[in-house]
Amino acid sequence: MSAPILNLQNISYTLGGRPLLDGATLSVQPGERLCLVGRNGSGKSTLLRIAAGELEADSGKHFLQPGLKVHYLPQEPDLSVWDTVFDYVTADLDETTHYRARSMLSELGMSGNEKCASLSGGEARRSALARALATEPDLLLLDEPTNHLDLPCIAWLERELLASNAGMVIISHDRRFLETLCKAVIWLDQGGTQRLDASFAHFESWRDEQIELAERAAHKLDRQIAREEDWMRYGVTARRKRNVRRVAELAALRAERREVASRQRGTLKLEASEAENTSKIVMDAESIGWTYPERPLISDLTLKVTKGDRLGICGANGAGKTTLLRLLIGDMEPQTGEIKRSPSIQMVTLDQQRSALDGDQSVANFLTDGHGEMVQVGTEKRHVIGYMKDFLFRPEQARTPVSHLSGGERGRLALAAALARPSNLLVLDEPTNDLDLETLDLLQDMLGDYAGTVLLVSHDRDFLDRLATSTLVAEGNGSWIEYAGGYSDMLVQRRGQQPAERQQKDAVSSSDEKNSSSARSEKSPAKLSYKEQRELDQLPEKLEKLEKDAVLCRNALADPELYTRDPVRFEKITAALAETEQKLSLAEERWVELESKREELEG
Repeated sequence: MSAPILNLQNISYTLGGRPLLDGATLSVQPGERLCLVGRNGSGKSTLLRIAAGELEADSGKHFLQPGLKVHYLPQEPDLSVWDTVFDYVTADLDETTHYRARSMLSELGMSGNEKCASLSGGEARRSALARALATEPDLLLLDEPTNHLDLPCIAWLERELLASNAGMVIISHDRRFLETLCKAVIWLDQGGTQRLDASFAHFESWRDEQIELAERAAHKLDRQIAREEDWMRYGVTARRKRNVRRVAELAALRAERREVASRQRGTLKLEASEAENTSKIVMDAESIGWTYPERPLISDLTLKVTKGDRLGICGANGAGKTTLLRLLIGDMEPQTGEIKRSPSIQMVTLDQQRSALDGDQSVANFLTDGHGEMVQVGTEKRHVIGYMKDFLFRPEQARTPVSHLSGGERGRLALAAALARPSNLLVLDEPTNDLDLETLDLLQDMLGDYAGTVLLVSHDRDFLDRLATSTLVAEGNGSWIEYAGGYSDMLVQRRGQQPAERQQKDAVSSSDEKNSSSARSEKSPAKLSYKEQRELDQLPEKLEKLEKDAVLCRNALADPELYTRDPVRFEKITAALAETEQKLSLAEERWVELESKREELEG
């Protein structure tokens, strides 16, 4: 194994009087792609800034290979010093390499002439990525690189990073992004780090095993304390000197248990306050349109949203997602067409800028609206400290100004305020930005149990797959098409035949087109070909076998001692599991494609 290009050992860092990092370690080999994961506020961004040399650790060793070209991408890049985007992107380049900056900006849909002072969040992020990649660094340190990016940009970024030879450390909440890029995981928890030499797809099961091992150790310590306490009650009268030693040992055990308890992972509690909705139809849009002078955003869109729907809305930046959302909820009225909304709607919105957050307010004042110490959560009142704990805030943070919170903490605070209000319609514009993976899991579970309706704008493919009952996609030139299911379902339907929604719209064509269409349908078969039918019949058995193979691999990897005992076998099983899961995914997509085709032909 070659020498690391970056090596952090036993890094400690104290923030606000409490240890944020305590013995953290991070080592990166040339060309190695690592992801750094952990809860919001666990110190991920701080560790990355220490790696980049922007912060100095309280203690520990920091080694960076001499002459190494490093580029650090912060969560919120500051472009205020520069006039134009091109000035910013070329700041680290000499004139002979400006062509790289032009190329990157062009790929990202920017000219470079944009004024830095007037950039949107997405434009600032794309500018920062162009600068990071144009410099062709040896080491990339990326903090939430996909925030504010649309799906085409994320796909482009994945391709660029996969083609790069740079070593990378990536912080991201985007599971699909991490699964595509990263070959090892650094888990930052309670100030320390643990490393998993496997892809991110294996991280969550491995993390749960580590938590279970820690809980067993805590339970063992509890039993030892119970035995010592029993002896204290019934054996104190014997041997005075020995008793003194036992008393001291018990005190030490209790101190150790307090330390373990203080490290116990808090549990985030997400529960939306629900309001009753008596209408089955939440909103009904009929042939709505919205056009700017230069181009249409929405053309002749008909859409019906019913109670309990989880409608995902996605598309490129500038396609009109936010405009569509504002039309649906009544913030704007369509230029053409009509939208009918249920009179019993009680709506709660969460925008991607978290505009409701006031930086000068304290956390407690924001949650209580400045009225005492109680929070109105639905129909009941709760003490603000208890409600804060549900969202993993410490009691001492009650008086912390909102402006001093991390991006993830601001996201949790916005969720806490939104979910306290009664609603039967949740409108979420990029809710996953800055949230950690565990919070995302809990948010998905809460939205899955939510009895109301959800309108969701997101570029998080995994989040859409897990949540959306249908996905509305901007197809360009004002056209929007609704697909059943999540993001992956939409891709499968796009690769296969046209979905019913598109067929119905295409049917409103010229009579010649209708005639030619009917002529084609007469010639086309009314059922699958023999080869396709045979493949469809065999797929369930194939899927069952692949699922059994995957279970066998996961059971083998569940052994926490496997990597230490036999690293070669661990790598083989890990590779076999990744290959099996890929085959399983392809087989599932093929089954959906063939089954959809069969249903369309037969009915």
